[in-house]
Amino acid sequence: MNAKKKTRGRILHTTTVIALLAGSAYLTVELRQEQQAKAPAVQAVTDTPDLKSSGTTSLGEQRWERLKSPARSVLRGENGQVLATFTDGARTATLTGPSRTFTEPAHTKSRVVTENWVRLMPEAWTKGAEKERWFKEWFGEYFGSEEDDLFALGFQYVDQAPVKKDDEGVAYAGDADFGPINPEGSEGADLRLEQSDFYDYLGIPYTFRDGTTLQPESMRARSMDCSGFIRTVFGYRARYPLRASDESGDGLPRTANGMARSDLGADIIELKGKAPFQRPASIDVLQPGDLVFFKLDARTKERLDHVGIYLGHDTDGHKIFLSSREEVNGPTIGDKGGTSRLDGNGYYAKTLRSAKRL
Repeated sequence: MNAKKKTRGRILHTTTVIALLAGSAYLTVELRQEQQAKAPAVQAVTDTPDLKSSGTTSLGEQRWERLKSPARSVLRGENGQVLATFTDGARTATLTGPSRTFTEPAHTKSRVVTENWVRLMPEAWTKGAEKERWFKEWFGEYFGSEEDDLFALGFQYVDQAPVKKDDEGVAYAGDADFGPINPEGSEGADLRLEQSDFYDYLGIPYTFRDGTTLQPESMRARSMDCSGFIRTVFGYRARYPLRASDESGDGLPRTANGMARSDLGADIIELKGKAPFQRPASIDVLQPGDLVFFKLDARTKERLDHVGIYLGHDTDGHKIFLSSREEVNGPTIGDKGGTSRLDGNGYYAKTLRSAKRL
């Protein structure tokens, strides 16, 4: 396979020709070198993916379409196929690209085969943004690109994922735990401690944009709870701004409850009432990359207490999500402790309460 090519500064034309690739793929690993305040610089690392081309297809003339509920712009190809979706107020975009297969053989036989690539735009989408220069440059670079997207980043932390280190020797990817054993917990009842964030996993101090510096706890090394996992993928890796807590700063809050109740992005499934006890009437509005929020524990009262990333359908046709859980001790799409399906009447399907597109 030819090495991937990027075209920077390309103007989006009304006619675009791309190569659509089919077949299963191993994940490409490339972390762009960026630096946030006092965070370690990251060395670019590239693995060679096993993608096989089935030929080149001309998409022909493209057209833009505006849709409602939620308000969004959809780019369609010559035959009406969806090429990309951009939601008002959200920075995450879903692009159609090469087919990939995501699996977690250590814990499940479920497989996700998808052509959806979820990426973070430099700005939130607004109606008419397709005419703006920032978007034309961004879209020209990433449409059809095989560079790691949010899904690829997320699966770099599941069971048996290989360790990746930056130029300072900090392991920024690899099999992650949920958290240390809770001395007062038991199987099925707070077996592991929560509150492990991305800087705990990394084992480095981290200074947030508001100047707050937080220190890692050694007992939480290589660990991230459910919201810590989201902050690792969207924040530390994809560079979505992060808050030090739920209260301070203007980025992604620390907890699942803080994320769900924030004014960030677009609320795809709105939370009904202060106390989240009502199950959504429909989940058909979900799009790959959406954050999904759950109410699992009655002891947390009105607080939502779990969050994951919606992946789309698995090969059995079920809506599936990825999250960090204490039963498996880390990020998983497995069913230990509760079926990872959002459809039907399983544990997580019954406890789903809201969804957000960042």
